[in-house]
Amino acid sequence: MIVELPDTTTSQVSKTLVKIREEGGVVALGRVLTLVIATEPGSEEEAIEAANDASREHPMRVIVVSSDPAEAPDTDSRLDAEIRVGGDAGASEVIVLRAHGDAALDEESLVMGLLLPDAPVVTWWPGASPEVPGQSPLGRIAHRRITDASTKPDPQHALHACASSYTPGDADFAWTRLTLWRAQLAAVLDQPPYEPITAVKVTGAIDSPSTTLLAAWLHLQLDAPTTYELTPVEEGSHGIHGVELQRDAGTVELVRDIPGVATLNQPGQPTHHVALPRRNLRDCLADELRRLDPDELYGEVITSGLALLDDAEAEGVHA
Repeated sequence: MIVELPDTTTSQVSKTLVKIREEGGVVALGRVLTLVIATEPGSEEEAIEAANDASREHPMRVIVVSSDPAEAPDTDSRLDAEIRVGGDAGASEVIVLRAHGDAALDEESLVMGLLLPDAPVVTWWPGASPEVPGQSPLGRIAHRRITDASTKPDPQHALHACASSYTPGDADFAWTRLTLWRAQLAAVLDQPPYEPITAVKVTGAIDSPSTTLLAAWLHLQLDAPTTYELTPVEEGSHGIHGVELQRDAGTVELVRDIPGVATLNQPGQPTHHVALPRRNLRDCLADELRRLDPDELYGEVITSGLALLDDAEAEGVHA
């Protein structure tokens, strides 16, 4: 069910939610969190679809704040709202707020009256995000703040911007997309021979900030000389291409040579094919919502690990 509320207020939206619950009983109260999605006009549906899918694992209230930063400053102040419940909202309830003019200037006031009481708040920017998410109006009210460096015009620069503005509670999908790679590499190193890694090489597309983060994580965890190579997208697929771990017994190679499947080569062992699909928005969002405390490892990698790689490049040597 979709209820349209043109030219309305957040107070009226809240009253309508209560009325829907009392009259139809379609809005359950067992929500575990509030997800605030800050997006631009035309980009709402993809984010809502991902949130609806993730809500089957994490029942929540979804508040979508849609505004256009390029809108003319003299645009009339107006708030149009839309409430989606039942089959149109997965296991969540979705409130879409389309703000214009002065109504879009104070995003925090738009959502404060709609937050679930005593429930954690997560803010997600699927596209453009503030320079310092933790100090933005929607970031200040959130326990977790999620960005996506891969959606920016220059993903590598965006990744370093995440490092410089990092506040505990920040997260980025560039890190979330590494979960399967990290798990597979950790499993490889848990097997004999238990020799130290002497060198690491990571390759991936230049539009993949995850490649850079993977190199930073491996260098931080293994304390071995680490190189990473970013290739133009035209020369190969998007995302991470492969990892090489050198040790005295030989080189371990994990290479994703076809979409969704990686080849694992280890000295003295047969070749294995491993499922390593690129994670979609739903998987990344559901993964991030599993924890509402700061991700300390991500914080260490995005700041300390990335800085080590930067220092090595500045000095003209490998990390």
